[in-house]
Formats: sequence, C-alpha cells, structure tokens
Amino acid sequence: MTTHSPTTHPTRSLPWMRILLWTAVGFTVLFSLGPVLWQVLTSIKTNDAITQTPVVYFPGLDQLTLDHYLDLFRRNRFYIYMGNSALVSVVSTVLCLGLGSPAAYALARLRVPGKQILLALVLVVTLFPYILLFLGLLELVRLLGWANNYLALIVPYTAINLPLTILVMRSFFQQLPRDLEDSAKVDGYNTLQMLQQILLPMTLPALVTTGILTFIFAWNEYLFALTFMTRESMKTIPVAAAQLGGTTLFEVPYGPLAAATVVGTLPLVLLVLFFQRRIVQGLTAGSVKG
Repeated sequence: MTTHSPTTHPTRSLPWMRILLWTAVGFTVLFSLGPVLWQVLTSIKTNDAITQTPVVYFPGLDQLTLDHYLDLFRRNRFYIYMGNSALVSVVSTVLCLGLGSPAAYALARLRVPGKQILLALVLVVTLFPYILLFLGLLELVRLLGWANNYLALIVPYTAINLPLTILVMRSFFQQLPRDLEDSAKVDGYNTLQMLQQILLPMTLPALVTTGILTFIFAWNEYLFALTFMTRESMKTIPVAAAQLGGTTLFEVPYGPLAAATVVGTLPLVLLVLFFQRRIVQGLTAGSVKG
C-alpha cells in the first residue's frame, strides 16, 4: 500500500521591498505637495470656511469661491506686480547668460592670464552670502539715484547670479571635444562665430538650467525689491503679496495671501514643466562618460 505525501505549495511571500518603496514614494509626494495643495485649497475657500473651527479639509461647493483671485486683479492690480517681476527676471536672466557664457568659454578654452585666480574669485563670490551686500548696495543705489528704478534690481540680480552662470557653463564647455573647435577654425570661423553658431547650441541644456535658476532667484527675491522699490506701481510679486491687507486693520487676509502665492508660483511651475527635458539633460550631462 503506497502512501502519497501531501503536496506542498510554495507560499507566495509579500513583496515587502516593493511595498516599502511605494510607501516611501507616496509619503514623499504627500509631504512635498501637502503645503502646495493646502495653499490652493485655501485660495478657493470662502472666508467663513477658512476661519471655521474645526478646520474644513474638504469644503462643500457652497464653501468654494474665486473671489480671492478676482480681488487680486480687480482691487490689488496684481497684474502690474507680475509684469514688474517678469521684466526684472527676464532682463537679469538674459544678461547673466549673455555675459556669463563668453566668460565661461574664455576660462574653459582660452589662455587667460591669471585664470586660476579668476576662477578662485568666481568661486568665492558664488559662496559669499548675498545678504551681506545689502548695505553696500543700498548706498550705491542712493549715490546713483536708482531708487524706484528697475536697474536697482536688474544689476544686483545679474551680479549675484553671474558667478554661478560662469561656473556651470565652464564645466559644459570643458566637456565638448576640441575637434569641433579645430574644425570650425579650419572652416574660417572666428571665436565669436564659433561660440554663437556651434558651441552654444550644443550647450542648450546648460543654458536652460542656468537660466531657470537665475529666473527663479530674481522672481522670488524679496529684500532688495522691498528696499529699492518704494513706489506702489514698481513693486514685485513677493513684496506685493507680503503687503496685502484685509478689509479691517486686525484681519489677516488668508484667502488673498494664498491666492497671491498660487498666482506667483504658477509661472515658475509652468516654466519648469515646459523645459523639464532640457533641465534633466542639463543636470545629468557629464555624469556618465564613455
């Protein structure tokens, strides 16, 4: 009489590593997007819903409104502040790229006397806290008569971001093969033509990445804009948002502040999403060789 041993089926173990991975990813996403989603939610809630106790996390349709956004543009003329921020940010970014790219190429490829000293100075300026320049810039703006002048913001923003632009672009120029430059010289290109027509198009990811970093700094900067621009029609978004007032002296305008935060952040989000591929290329270029 033969006996058959019971067949054992292999137990399927839970993929704990995959579960932990997705749990960590979900927690990171919620932790990062939580404040943003809360600001968006606050900006579309009525004042009663914002101040209600306990806190309303999921408001009903009767507790939603777009009045905070409408008041930004009707009562506070927020479009003027957006135009000021855009003007200062775009001009300073263009100046940084226009001045920093040739300087970076010169430090990367050309024989410049005292190159190592210049690179050390650029690095020191990059690491120097720009807030310590405030009193000196304030006196300089007063002497030049640049108060309530866009140059009072454009020039400091350009000077602060120029060293970073030079360092980033220099590293990209060093990664380009010299054969391209030799071939261009044989074809009759001078240095400026070779830089404009051949090298800069190849470093487009670096230009985009550096330009966006410069733009974000100029768009979000607060202290210089608060001090150098006292005229209401020349204020930038951070200053205008910080000075929003409520209907009474003792009221904190949570709804308008949240709406101003969303409106001020949305252009940066769209900019990063539009150039996402270029930014990734710029950040990862040079990490793998061969």
